[in-house]
Amino acid sequence: MKKYFTILFILIIAQRVSAQKTDTIKKNISVDSLMNAMSTANHSEQVIGTFKASRLILSQTTETVKKNNLNFLIIHRFGDFSGTYGGGQSLGGLDAVADVYFDFEYGLNDNLNINFGRSTIGGLLDLGLKYTFIHQTTNDVIPLSIAVAGETGVRPYGSFNSFDGRLSNLVKIIAARKFSSGFSLLISSIFLRNNSPLLTINGNNEQQFLSVGVATRFKITKHMGFIIDYAHPFTSTKQTSSFSLYDPLGFGIEIETGGHVFTLNITNSRAINDFNYLSNTTSDYGKGQYRIGFTISRMFDFNHSKTNY
Repeated sequence: MKKYFTILFILIIAQRVSAQKTDTIKKNISVDSLMNAMSTANHSEQVIGTFKASRLILSQTTETVKKNNLNFLIIHRFGDFSGTYGGGQSLGGLDAVADVYFDFEYGLNDNLNINFGRSTIGGLLDLGLKYTFIHQTTNDVIPLSIAVAGETGVRPYGSFNSFDGRLSNLVKIIAARKFSSGFSLLISSIFLRNNSPLLTINGNNEQQFLSVGVATRFKITKHMGFIIDYAHPFTSTKQTSSFSLYDPLGFGIEIETGGHVFTLNITNSRAINDFNYLSNTTSDYGKGQYRIGFTISRMFDFNHSKTNY
């Protein structure tokens, strides 16, 4: 009898040990699968070239200037194409200047940029930072690229009660996705505050408001794309008895030529800087108050690599 009890006891112990081993193997497999998935997300290649430049017509993109690179931009807007101030008398607005903007973007590292710019409208000076902290991956484990940007602007000219009244500030979050080699989409959310509402519209602008922007790029050829860029400021002063505010909207052709990116566009926005065009777009497409503009972007590389002879 003892013999049978001993055999039964050994079988029970063996069965328990086997079950524990099976559970351990399953747990290890589960942990390994999780670690493999995390490793895949961390080491998957980043999607590149969601957009060809750091700026479109109106919007900033999630693209950044790489470390120790300098991107120099010249952005120009001409006068009204037609209407009261356009037409043949100004050669479709080419004889007039609505705004000119110079901007320098420098890569502090591959994901963090600092920029300094100056607009002819009000002599506005702006200083900003942009950080892309999430990158879309080729295996879609991370489906979006996301950047955050902040800017401070100062208006050196004009009458203000104090220096603080000359300042404007904004924060923006930019999300972009490259759906295919031929189509990219960008959505941005902006909170903007002008310490003094712009006086060019009788002081009626709101001091602070939110804005949402949407931009797309459609590939035409390997080095050319078609751009649509739109912004909607959530303000309550769009219509008054003396003026109307309109949503900025632009269409453009983007051409990449080596170290240059050239964009030819049409937009109803006279201004180029976010502070100005979000607060003060009074031009109406229906009245011919749209204009031709262009952007030239030139990259300079200050990384000094050693060459062995």
